[in-house]
Amino acid sequence: MHKPVIGITMGDAAGVGPEIIVNALQRPEVLEHCLPLVIGDFKSIEKTMKKIDANLTFKSYKSGVQDLKDGIPFLDLNLLPNDWAVGEVSAACGNAAYHYVATAVQLAQDGEIDAICTAPLNKEALHLGGHSYPGHTEILATLTKTDNFSMMLSSSKLNVMHVTTHVGLIDAIQQISPERVFTTIELAHQTLKAMDILSPKIGVCGINPHAGENGLFGYGEEEEKIKPAINNANEIGIDAVGPLPADTLFYLAQRGDYDGVIAMYHDQGHAPIKVLGIDDGVNITIGLPIIRTSVDHGTAFDIAGKNIADEQSMVQALMTATKLANTKSHKQKK
Repeated sequence: MHKPVIGITMGDAAGVGPEIIVNALQRPEVLEHCLPLVIGDFKSIEKTMKKIDANLTFKSYKSGVQDLKDGIPFLDLNLLPNDWAVGEVSAACGNAAYHYVATAVQLAQDGEIDAICTAPLNKEALHLGGHSYPGHTEILATLTKTDNFSMMLSSSKLNVMHVTTHVGLIDAIQQISPERVFTTIELAHQTLKAMDILSPKIGVCGINPHAGENGLFGYGEEEEKIKPAINNANEIGIDAVGPLPADTLFYLAQRGDYDGVIAMYHDQGHAPIKVLGIDDGVNITIGLPIIRTSVDHGTAFDIAGKNIADEQSMVQALMTATKLANTKSHKQKK
């Protein structure tokens, strides 16, 4: 059986990334389905393994991952100082986290890995390290020169795509446009099909309470910004419905009435996913020329190094990356 190679970036070494990676790689279902390549600083992983008494063996990555004989491949960038502190924001960790991602993107573009799975980075540390991005999504879009992209949160009950993400609410409403909504619907449709949903049905949230209630709430944003995008999507054969009240739509979607939901702004989409179970969620960047998944949580500095962080979201992210890579490979062979 072909196993895709998944590049795992370590994230911020001061956070929970190293421990959830180590614990996830001890889960037999992960190594059964993919060939992992960890990209980070080995001193951090080594420190983590000693603390949690992990039963893992790593080997230095050379070029190309063929098997796991003699250990799990590790690409050691050796960027961290010897005195970095777990649980504390630092420029060194933020800079290192950026370069782990940049290295993974290059490997994916060179065809050495089939997908990227990222552990969390810290935005404050990232900025202190000289990299002024709102988060992973924007880094990946810049490095791959991608203009049309979006964030998708996927769980066992919901698939949520975002029109806007890491901006304030006032800015988000200003940035929503028919073109941007249409692009998100189209990317969502393509991604859901890549997840083996043959005829996706997509529900589109409104911006205002009750989706504006026919102009009663707001200033006509639904009519101006959202309905034209839905009409355009319908014209090219995409089954998109809305704009619908978000509170009702998420209930209907988790019940199974919709395969995906288009959220207009960050918290509108994130809150339902996290209420249903943060450990079950996976973050997928859609629209990129490469596959990227991630955990659906942050660096959790308050519990970092205590081995109490749940690795389930990392396991789910790895399994989702594996599934997407296998689907892409299958389609390319046809």
